[in-house]
Amino acid sequence: MSDEPIRAGRPSGARTIDEVLAEARARLHRLEPAEAAAHVAGGAVLVDTRPAFQRDADGEVPGALVVERNHLEWRFDPASDAKLPEATGYDVEVIVLCNEGYSSSLAADSLRVLGLSRATDVIGGYQAWRAAGLPTTRG
Repeated sequence: MSDEPIRAGRPSGARTIDEVLAEARARLHRLEPAEAAAHVAGGAVLVDTRPAFQRDADGEVPGALVVERNHLEWRFDPASDAKLPEATGYDVEVIVLCNEGYSSSLAADSLRVLGLSRATDVIGGYQAWRAAGLPTTRG
């Protein structure tokens, strides 16, 4: 089945999720898992946005701050009344971790829009982190 009818009916200015993802990633300096671990050792905040069922099934990264995706911007906007203590200002380095490195790119770009210019994500997400042999708890 062709997606030609969908393209023909697409509103002006509409983009596909692949286009949106590519644009977001173009604005990020994404990190391989080992690079991300080194940044965390240097003081960056690793934020695991995976839902509870994924963390329960696969495990977690020790020391990662768990903030599910639907709360992320409110918890890290330095101007928000709902911000976390880790949201120390616009210069905080936030590294977002999702399951495979897709939604984390969109989330990190959203934090950049809020002014957190050092926000980024982990290439390959939690699955790549675990495959690289970096510390995790058992799921």
